[in-house]
Amino acid sequence: MLLDMDGTLLDLAFDNWFWHEAVPRCLARARGAAAEEVRAELLAQYARKQGSLDWYCLDYWSNHLGFDLRALKEASSHRIRYLPGAREFLRRASASGRRMVLVTNAHGDTLRVKHGVSGLAGFFEQCISSHEFGMPKESADFWPQLRERLGFDPASTLFVDDSPPVLDAAAAFGLRAVIAVSRPDSRQPQRAPGRHRAVVSVGELIG
Repeated sequence: MLLDMDGTLLDLAFDNWFWHEAVPRCLARARGAAAEEVRAELLAQYARKQGSLDWYCLDYWSNHLGFDLRALKEASSHRIRYLPGAREFLRRASASGRRMVLVTNAHGDTLRVKHGVSGLAGFFEQCISSHEFGMPKESADFWPQLRERLGFDPASTLFVDDSPPVLDAAAAFGLRAVIAVSRPDSRQPQRAPGRHRAVVSVGELIG
């Protein structure tokens, strides 16, 4: 079983708040600029990098913005939460003896911060960041390298994620059991179902 982290197990509300509110506010304060102007500037920069490894990379954004995002993420880590039903799902899946691997686009430092708060890594055989491969999960080249490392059979491996482009790449590679989480952010409405089977939360997979 391959599971994503943010928006699948952990509430994407934290990440959306961090990038859309906390970073612009802190950067505006450092620059002595208006927060809304900085936020609009940052959203445009985010959009240009969306889907690339840089989009997920704390190193890239810290260097680009001249701002210590690791420190900000650690300082705000008390906001990190599991999505409804996710912790119970992990407990049951782990108790079942199934092989479980976390596969995330999050930077390794982000993964460490979130594990420190949630204990998430304790449920998994391995926790893999796409930064280890130098490409995001959206990339077609990511999946053959992941299979080589883990030795899984695509035809019998369940993969759960909240990102349509990532799910598309996994399905194109040959993963037969691909499931989308349709409400990755608890503060926002459920997303319209796409082409993949969808659940509101991983808690629906308990059974």
